[in-house]
Amino acid sequence: MLFKGLYNKCMRMAAHPNAERYLVAVSIFESIFFPIPTALMVAPMVVARPERAIRIASIATTMSVLGGVFGYMLGYFAITSIEPILHEVGYWDKYTIAQQWFREWGFWSVVIAGFSPIPFKLFTITAGAFAMSVPMFLLASLVGRSAHFFLVALLMAWAGPKMEATVLRYIEWLGWSTVVAIAVVIYLKG
Repeated sequence: MLFKGLYNKCMRMAAHPNAERYLVAVSIFESIFFPIPTALMVAPMVVARPERAIRIASIATTMSVLGGVFGYMLGYFAITSIEPILHEVGYWDKYTIAQQWFREWGFWSVVIAGFSPIPFKLFTITAGAFAMSVPMFLLASLVGRSAHFFLVALLMAWAGPKMEATVLRYIEWLGWSTVVAIAVVIYLKG
């Protein structure tokens, strides 16, 4: 059982004594360049320790905003050096969309990116490239990221432990369905 083993490993890692340190690193780097969303670490950590939901969400929010500041500085000071990398790693189209959103909505584009599963890193870099006001960038990042992480953490603290038995019962079916859905999306985009 592939997915049950992965689930169990994630839960062990989430309950690990150094899990919060790992969360700090993932939260910072995800806002700059890391491709794995921080929420994927927040959710199992809260399921493993629901009484720490607020603490976990606070760490993720604070460190994500800090990482966003680094992304902002990269965009502000080094956008011409970063643009070829965005082309190379396949983020160019998403970056141009981030630019369009930023032109249209400015502050709100950062809030939306901070809250949604949209790659936040593209908006931190774009905010720097467009020289957004630093206090406004910090406020937008804080609003979006805190809304995102606190929603995930509180939802998992409330429903996660109750849903764990159901998730474990259907984990293989859910896992393989996700793999098939991703394969279909890749095929259709190709």
